[in-house]
Amino acid sequence: MRPTNHARRTELLDRATLVLNRSWRPVHVTTVRRALCMVFREAARIVCPQSLTVFTFDEWLLRPLASDAPAIRSPSVRVEAPEVVLLARYDRVPCHEAPFTRRNLFLRDDFTCQYCGRHCASDHLSIDHVLPRSRGGATSWENCVLACVSCNARKADRTLKEAGLNLLRAPVRPRWSPYLNLRPSQRMESWTRFTAESRRRQA
Repeated sequence: MRPTNHARRTELLDRATLVLNRSWRPVHVTTVRRALCMVFREAARIVCPQSLTVFTFDEWLLRPLASDAPAIRSPSVRVEAPEVVLLARYDRVPCHEAPFTRRNLFLRDDFTCQYCGRHCASDHLSIDHVLPRSRGGATSWENCVLACVSCNARKADRTLKEAGLNLLRAPVRPRWSPYLNLRPSQRMESWTRFTAESRRRQA
């Protein structure tokens, strides 16, 4: 069944938008809905990722739109969903660490079993302690991974060597990034222009 116009509009308004500080460094990811509100209040401007041109809210409304551009429609206006916005005043970069939470662990491991590589829905994954808690293992970034039901049952209360399992990658504490609360599939291709690696290449 096709989604209704209202459902499509809601989905588009909830899509992710990258937020840059005044130095054009990524500092946050918000929704299209909130990004448009910030631009309307003149707290930010919209960035065209291809040309790096910036727009006020009124200028963005007057900008010609491609027929296939993702846009929010109303009876009187058609507004293209921004992918990137530039803050008008904030010039710092957050430096806090990623908190250890269930949601953040699922995002770090990308909803993937770290033993067999199976990509699963959250209800088919559990948090496994690499070194079991009964052996003194801590509940931490460095000792917890996602495991599917079968791999978790196979490992049980044993070490990796005892269970004959190997990790896809070593569990580490993720660095803070503006993409912390997003799955990789939710990130926009245009955002790569504003990553640290891209900035170094341009320099």
